[in-house]
Amino acid sequence: MAKMIHAMIRVIDLDASLTFYKQVLDLDIAERLDFDGFSLVYLRNQENDMELELTWNKGTIEPYSHGTGYGHIAVAVDDLDAEYQKLVKLNYNPTEIKEFFREGTLLAKFFFVQDPDGYKIEFLQRHGRYQ
Repeated sequence: MAKMIHAMIRVIDLDASLTFYKQVLDLDIAERLDFDGFSLVYLRNQENDMELELTWNKGTIEPYSHGTGYGHIAVAVDDLDAEYQKLVKLNYNPTEIKEFFREGTLLAKFFFVQDPDGYKIEFLQRHGRYQ
């Protein structure tokens, strides 16, 4: 059986991304591997078994294209409203909180925020399948 260990995104400004992921998801550097032309930085926190890998290609200044294949990553939180207010105060401009119903039953309560490179992160209230 395969175990998911990380997801990777490419970033333009490594410092801005490190600040964002620390403030927004409380992710710390688990390991940083620096090479001549690029760096790989693995982020995690105690809540997660899986890591987010930031790949920083030194000298790249043009934004990366997300194409039509990338959607978002998602995180589950205990207090969606508190997380939302925290991101508003940090000026990260989250989308409004929405509720999604299926056959009259609440399926999800959520909002999105974008990181410095435009990658979307969905915040979901812990509920049902979103634990």
